[in-house]
Amino acid sequence: MNIFKTLVSASALTLLSAPTFAQQEVIWWDFLSGGDGVRMKALIDTFNTEHPDIQITSTTLEWGVPFYTKVRTSAAVGQGPDVMTYHLSRAPLGIEEGVLSQITEEDLAGAGLSTDDFFPAAVDAATADGALYAVPFDIHAVVLYYNKSLLEGTDYLDADGNLTGIESVEDFETAMATLQENGVATPLTYQTGGPGGLWRVFYSLLQQQGGEFIVDGEVLPGDNAEKAVNAIATMARWQEMGFGPEQAEYEASVALFSSGESAFQINGVWEVPTFTDAAENGTLGFEWGAVELPPLMGADATWADSHAFAIPNEGDATVSGEHRAAVMTVIAWMARNSIAWADAGHIPAYLEVAQSDEYATMEPNATYASLADNAAFDPQTTVTGVASPAYDSALNIIGPAIHGYFSPEEAVEQIQADLTSALQ
Repeated sequence: MNIFKTLVSASALTLLSAPTFAQQEVIWWDFLSGGDGVRMKALIDTFNTEHPDIQITSTTLEWGVPFYTKVRTSAAVGQGPDVMTYHLSRAPLGIEEGVLSQITEEDLAGAGLSTDDFFPAAVDAATADGALYAVPFDIHAVVLYYNKSLLEGTDYLDADGNLTGIESVEDFETAMATLQENGVATPLTYQTGGPGGLWRVFYSLLQQQGGEFIVDGEVLPGDNAEKAVNAIATMARWQEMGFGPEQAEYEASVALFSSGESAFQINGVWEVPTFTDAAENGTLGFEWGAVELPPLMGADATWADSHAFAIPNEGDATVSGEHRAAVMTVIAWMARNSIAWADAGHIPAYLEVAQSDEYATMEPNATYASLADNAAFDPQTTVTGVASPAYDSALNIIGPAIHGYFSPEEAVEQIQADLTSALQ
């Protein structure tokens, strides 16, 4: 089924009750490229077709630091967009910088929304001091992708071809050793040479031990340091045993899995379209699946973030009145039609969509949908989140440590020193 063909029918009822406006142009900025960008463009085009009174004019900017720098500087001079995509992990910094406009209960109600319509974890990540600063659009997390062809004949596929038998780090390492014995040179791939992959795996392993990265302004206090050492030591052991690639950049880490050279990949749900499309056009060459990251270190917990919609705070130029209501109409429509966004691998943050029969039939999404209840968002601080000092620490400290340049204990001490300084 073409998921985009469902958009018109899915939104027909909302049109009956939607407020009407004089012609409004909504200036939209996002950082979405690849499959995400294609799907968002389709959503925007459909919205514009259905809403002659509100037209979105969209611009896509470069992901990460360039996007957030542009938002900050444009807001300062009152030349920002009316609405923008925003990572909730960046919300604490955006709030401190005064970039994000509070989204009030009145704003939500005018668009037929309330915070109860969304996953609580995502709402919490968008909230500071009881005030909401963004509307969650999805929950995206790392999952464990697996190559069914390479696992065939092992104890790690059940009769239906689903991953089984991996409930601990010992199980996982035994599975990877078995694969090596079967001739798989690199059983596991993830981004071992870049900040995003390193941070997401590290933070998942820390959280699965019940560890906290920052507590009351302290970096890895108490036994959290020991848990961080254990997480880094585990990642280092995978490298020592030859399970993972040496300093693989993101694209290379994906290619190792998509080429059939690795049996496992720890990566974001956003790669689901990559493998789905490759399987459909016959270029993948193997059957695959994806599951919530197993509780390797004891507990169910997985690094997660959310794409959300935010309104920049631009002083006297902050969108208001009828125009703000039009912006909220855009945000609400996107939430209600987020089944098309789920096609990109994401879990819709809007509960009605996430709990719908249509979403329940989407695979592998439905298989890993449980991770929404175990989503481990970054700490709500100004030094964590996308393109943050914590990501810098992952690249400059955790990366070298897992490749043997210094010990996990030394790595944790350096992380504590660097981020404690950044917090002050």
